[in-house]
Amino acid sequence: MTLPAPDVSFVVAAYNAADTIHRAIESALAQEEVDLEVIVVDDCSTDDTCAVVEGIADPRVRLLRLAKNRGPGGARNAGLEAARGNWIAILDADDTISPRRLSRMIALASTASAQIAVDNIDVANLDGRVERMFPEALLEHHRVLTLAAFIQSNVLFRSTYNFGYMKPIFERRFLNEHGLRFKQSIRIGEDYILLASALAHGGRCIVDPSAGYCYHIREGSISRVLELRHIEAMIAADKDFLANHSIDAEAMTMQRRRDKSLREAHAFLRLVDHLKSRSLVGAAQVALSDPRALRHLRMPIAVRLRRLLAPLARLKSATPTVAAERSTSGNSPHVRKG
Repeated sequence: MTLPAPDVSFVVAAYNAADTIHRAIESALAQEEVDLEVIVVDDCSTDDTCAVVEGIADPRVRLLRLAKNRGPGGARNAGLEAARGNWIAILDADDTISPRRLSRMIALASTASAQIAVDNIDVANLDGRVERMFPEALLEHHRVLTLAAFIQSNVLFRSTYNFGYMKPIFERRFLNEHGLRFKQSIRIGEDYILLASALAHGGRCIVDPSAGYCYHIREGSISRVLELRHIEAMIAADKDFLANHSIDAEAMTMQRRRDKSLREAHAFLRLVDHLKSRSLVGAAQVALSDPRALRHLRMPIAVRLRRLLAPLARLKSATPTVAAERSTSGNSPHVRKG
């Protein structure tokens, strides 16, 4: 007997998340007015993550144990393959969602004939403060998120509000029809590339200005300065994106701005590396090859680096480095979006 498909499948990639995974799952199970399943994909955790999940006595929760470490994109893809729901919702193992988030977003998407929906985000700080990531007036202006607007918000250094931090829900049929999955090869920016690809394939994305997703900043998170390898991975992913998608003129204009900002960030970080190692010759070579890198030295280096991963760095003002990760380091750091 084939069971009817649930309204939504939550996909939770977990790596050493024993201290937060229960809270995340319970927030998913508390969704109102939707049938659901929660698929937890354990990416070879070395703590008690699996034991915590197995201790939740609810048949809607399924645990998949990966035999080999795949990273966040690979773990999520395993969850996508196992999902049965009409909609896919990604939930990070250390975050939570409000009880009516999915019913509200699915209703909005259905009314607008949209295959994708995004909403605002609350950021819960360590001191108990909760801050809204995006002004509601800004999202009211972008009730339908276009590819051009999405790329524009992801131009490094120049974008105050980065829509790449949003947590979209996708119609599963749409993802499967276009073969859309997370890029397993990148650790920062896999969320960006998936949503950009969905928009490039003609997906309609409706925006809910209210917040239903809560990003939790927690003790023990790893705060890391953005590194050259992260920028290089973004550049490679963008190159692959352009090779596989045809985008309109407005989106291409914004993509050129993003490309320029990535090259600028790459030069700046190379310059910083040379200065840290006291290689004046290397620093001079970078400055001569790309003078734009010099202008970022007018501000303190830490401030410039924080701006690369805005707006989370703006919200987490107590931390002097970039909030790039929230999980335990190792072979599979489940890093944040970029």
